[in-house]
Amino acid sequence: MVLGAVVGRVAGVVGTGLAGAVAYDGIKRFVRSGGARRGAVAVTAWGLRGIRAAETGTEQARLTLADVVSEARERIGEQTPPPGTTEHGHEH
Repeated sequence: MVLGAVVGRVAGVVGTGLAGAVAYDGIKRFVRSGGARRGAVAVTAWGLRGIRAAETGTEQARLTLADVVSEARERIGEQTPPPGTTEHGHEH
């Protein structure tokens, strides 16, 4: 009975070690083949595309908000300042 438990435990340890060795060899082959670099480049490209899309959306939202503020000022009789001027009386 004790021998069976020991054999079972040894088989588990050997199986775990074998699985780890196979995984290590697979990762090593993947890195050597350039797959890791290609993957990193692809993920970076997706990130850059996402950033560009966010920048475009942000700029569109800024322009839309500026139009709304300008129209609201016109409704209350204020003159909209020209672009690039400061609104609070001094320069930065």
